Amino acid sequence: MSVEETVPGSGSPTIEGRRAQAFPVLTKDELERAQRFGTPRHFRDGERLYEIGKASDGMHFIRAGNVRIRGRDAHGKDLPVTVHGPGNFTGELGQLTGRRSFVDGIAIGEVETFFLDSAKLHQLLIADALLGEKVMRALILRRVGLIETGSGGPTLVGQGGSPGVVRLANFLTRNGIPHHLLDPGADPDARDFVDRYAPKPQDMPLAVCPDGSVLRNPTEKELARCIGMLDAEGTDHVFDVAIVGAGPAGLAAAVYAASEGLSVIVLESRSFGGQAGASARIENYLGFPTGITGQALMGRAYTQAQKFGTTLRIPVDVVKMDCESSGATTSFTVHTEGGRQIRSQTVVVATGARYRRPDLPVLKDMEGRGVWYWASPVEAKGCSAQEVVLVGGGNSAGQAAVFLSNHASKVWMLVRSKGLAASMSRYLIDRIEATPNIELRTCTEIVDLGHGEAGCESVTFRHRETGEESKRPVRNVFLFLGADPSTDWVKACGVETDSRGFVCTGPRASDEATAKRQWLETNVRGVFAIGDVRAGSVKRVGAAIGEGAAVVAQIHAYLDQAVTSA
Repeated sequence: MSVEETVPGSGSPTIEGRRAQAFPVLTKDELERAQRFGTPRHFRDGERLYEIGKASDGMHFIRAGNVRIRGRDAHGKDLPVTVHGPGNFTGELGQLTGRRSFVDGIAIGEVETFFLDSAKLHQLLIADALLGEKVMRALILRRVGLIETGSGGPTLVGQGGSPGVVRLANFLTRNGIPHHLLDPGADPDARDFVDRYAPKPQDMPLAVCPDGSVLRNPTEKELARCIGMLDAEGTDHVFDVAIVGAGPAGLAAAVYAASEGLSVIVLESRSFGGQAGASARIENYLGFPTGITGQALMGRAYTQAQKFGTTLRIPVDVVKMDCESSGATTSFTVHTEGGRQIRSQTVVVATGARYRRPDLPVLKDMEGRGVWYWASPVEAKGCSAQEVVLVGGGNSAGQAAVFLSNHASKVWMLVRSKGLAASMSRYLIDRIEATPNIELRTCTEIVDLGHGEAGCESVTFRHRETGEESKRPVRNVFLFLGADPSTDWVKACGVETDSRGFVCTGPRASDEATAKRQWLETNVRGVFAIGDVRAGSVKRVGAAIGEGAAVVAQIHAYLDQAVTSA
């Protein structure tokens, strides 16, 4: 019997079902191949290889001895995960990027390992495809297991369906971070915790960081900082490529650029995946005949980018970009909120777009408190057996309506037009028509949101032609009204946009100076635009990924030309 099989189960269905893949025992040959990249380490009995909440830049391959891996549950109690023995290796996805550890790793007796830091680990994954596949699969499964059990991540304390809890849980879920929820209404320990740390209602929800510190009603950035997502936000390194936006286009560009040896940094303001990551199900993406959730598709891309060594910073707001010309080359400085600067030889604009908002006075106050611009399982859970309102007639709206119909008692689907045929795929229209608890209201718009201390309490919508109004006791409104480009930050650099703010790319036959410009390059040499933010782009996931792949060849051409001209 192997060592890991003698340990109690972690409580993760994925781990229990695929334990041999999550905790593989490497052969002597595989260990020798991995050892070429490592540095010998020795640990005494009880010494920690990892500690929850502290940086863990790399992973250990065990030659002798055993290492106990344990997480921590919502009450701070130890949660056994496994025991690694000779031939096992430690770590999960966080070790690809030097993130803080979600588990403790403690030596049992004398332990001999060889250690691979993040850079060496990336070298192993690329140089040895077969062993790299085995390691990557294990790291992914282990992260899934941590997410399923909530081990090691932050603990949210608050009412499960409250807007504040939903806001933070959505951020953590969208970024693949394990977390727990303690509901004071059902857990005496949670009530005691609230009495101690949140004497005022505005202090809720609470977030308990892995290091034990407590945040009162934190922002997403404050929560990200406490779990180490922004540990290395600033850097003096000059990257080959800085990509702003981690949607399908940005992640595709990161994967292809990093896999071809370019140094890449990706900056994203909220969570990886963009609008596609919030899609309940994508059924018309090539190669997935049964469909795939946006979170699953984008999660794979995010992991791929990390595998090839991409530096990812989430959540980071980019505020402007500076350009400095020197002969045939231009260097760029991307400024982020808080005064940090990222320097790069090229910049890829992949910021997608900002969600459009109806003109309602209280709308901004209701965002995150009953008004949502996506529909994930986190929001759906809070809509169980309730009426919801969904506004929009595109494919994303249709996917969301069908998804929410499985949770809500009724979905009121509102569109300003006279039907869906002009804006939605036929298969989605047919599905909506066949779903009994979706009621489509055409030529209809929201005119008022009733609200209270807890957030949205009612919605009034009106037929645009007859003026007839309906008021429903709705606590959750989902807005899928399209989006406007996020391009204000490029203006200081002189990047050209069209009348609607989308970035212009490609050659112009009438302009001799730009006649040889590449089709994804802007009027500023070395700055490229891909995906939804680009003027004239096809607003589809497949098209965005295609542009992300295509731009890398154009970046290579630009960098080669710059070297030749220098």
